[in-house]
Amino acid sequence: MARALMVQGTGSNVGKSLLVAGLCRHFARRGLVVRPFKPQNMSNNAAVTADGGEIGRAQALQARAACVAPSVHMNPVLLKPQSEIGSQIVVQGRMVGTAKAREYQAWKPRLMEAVLDSFGRLRREADLVVVEGAGSASEVNLRSGDIANMGFARATGTPVIIVGDIDRGGVIASLVGTKVVIDSADAALVAGFVVNRFRGDPSLFADGMRLIAAHTGWAPLGLVPHFADAGRLPAEDRLGLEREPRDETGKGVTIAVPVMPRISNFDDLDPLREEPGVRLVLVEPGTPIPAEAALVLLPGSKTTIDDLAFLRAQGWDIDIAAHVRRGGRVLGLCGGFQMLGRSIADPDGIEGPPGRVVPGLGLLDLETRLTGVKTLEAVSGTALADGAPFSGYEMHVGETTGPDAVRPFAHLADGRPDGAVSRDGRVVGTYVHGLFADDAQRAAWLDRLGAKTSGLAYEALVEDILDRFADHLAAHADCDRLLAISETARAP
Repeated sequence: MARALMVQGTGSNVGKSLLVAGLCRHFARRGLVVRPFKPQNMSNNAAVTADGGEIGRAQALQARAACVAPSVHMNPVLLKPQSEIGSQIVVQGRMVGTAKAREYQAWKPRLMEAVLDSFGRLRREADLVVVEGAGSASEVNLRSGDIANMGFARATGTPVIIVGDIDRGGVIASLVGTKVVIDSADAALVAGFVVNRFRGDPSLFADGMRLIAAHTGWAPLGLVPHFADAGRLPAEDRLGLEREPRDETGKGVTIAVPVMPRISNFDDLDPLREEPGVRLVLVEPGTPIPAEAALVLLPGSKTTIDDLAFLRAQGWDIDIAAHVRRGGRVLGLCGGFQMLGRSIADPDGIEGPPGRVVPGLGLLDLETRLTGVKTLEAVSGTALADGAPFSGYEMHVGETTGPDAVRPFAHLADGRPDGAVSRDGRVVGTYVHGLFADDAQRAAWLDRLGAKTSGLAYEALVEDILDRFADHLAAHADCDRLLAISETARAP
């Protein structure tokens, strides 16, 4: 059985996902066969795997850091929120149902079976499995039946390190408080702690590290400074949209993205952020779409009908109609593509009460019918407007048909048409995610908008950031000791 190490946190967004990615890259470069693992994730930012399922985007990035293809077993339980209290449940890559938060508790015993099965598979094929917890280790109110944090660690005998984020304040209290509230048997699995995102002179926090160690009995394993380029990597959840401010002075064309509550797969936007000739504007609720936008981009959505209603409530439909009248361009990706048509029908209640038919934005002469069949596959093809190649993936429910489909956006490699284009060519819809990560396709769009292209090699940029973060982590965390701790994992 492989070594195993679990990274848990004092809360959400303390940097667990990136630390796991950094450890995966560090140990892979040392010659180990490494696999990332997250028992349970909650995110609408998902990725398609080589084995035809879906997992959280963060686990796909971690697999990339480990230099392996993503697998459904790296994130066996994925919760995709559809409302404030309910989520779609994906098990080993496939949707198995939906449940409200309280109902979900009854699912956990059978979900643990899938979690242990997937974890066992990874341990049999690797030298080291680096496990990421979910949320906070100190949520003792959810400890009964837990499959994501200490419940998993206890079931598998996996040693744990706890991560605290000093950037948000209160890191001493959050780490010491975690030790105070968790069960003593759970605390016994914790081998040490890491303080993340430190800014300033590290010698000024030496006493803080000693104080935490004295009050918890846990070993101090690293004081990791803030890594500025972390925000340039694909993010796990919607919090990833809240990036550190960047200087937009002198930027070229404006691309406006209305931010809706159930936005999904928003890493589609990341390559555009990197282009010096693009000013990417995330349009928040209560804010009009800027009149100077060259392109309005409607991103993916987990619940297209509800997000379309939200778009209308903000008055963005009026802004988009005015934008089109002025000769502006519109691009809809996946759920955004569905919104562009004349109507969206939900006869089987995929997104809510069955039988709903709602009007779309009417910018394309198309109709969408939501179905229970989910398309999950990697795709490649050629855009018909300029012959630019692309590669990406499809992840959607529903079929979109109608007169404007005779002008597809692209032909896929297997010969199928994809998407649709308006008669004047200014409104485009496609089911393909990941378009802008493809350098050729991104350059073609920027040329169409009159933006300067930079020659950015986006995938090489991601690789460089992962390498540099692994170096950063190795310089500030005791990776040798972490590896030794992983060797204490017992066989389940």
